Amino acid sequence: MIFLTCEEWMERIGENLKARRLRENLSQQTLAARSGVSLNAVKNLESGRGASVHSLVSVCRTLGAVGWIDSLAPASETSPLEIARRGRMRLRAAPQNRRAPTAASTRPL
Repeated sequence: MIFLTCEEWMERIGENLKARRLRENLSQQTLAARSGVSLNAVKNLESGRGASVHSLVSVCRTLGAVGWIDSLAPASETSPLEIARRGRMRLRAAPQNRRAPTAASTRPL
């Protein structure tokens, strides 16, 4: 497992995007136009300064790198049988501040 700071990850992603763009022989301006994002968004992504998730996804799609995005959000591995056993899919996490039950709350009625 690689432990990098956010800045190091952004720089690494930017280097990979730039290398892929150059392999496709595209200028930054052409990539921006084809992706529907601003030239500054492409420059920021490539330099590691970041941009919006929308810009990142758009650029990855244009470069044929949707596998990068898909690897961040893999398909759920919950089987249909497990979902049926649970009754329904969870929509949100349980609150973290639940108190332990007291003796009074656990007495039968």
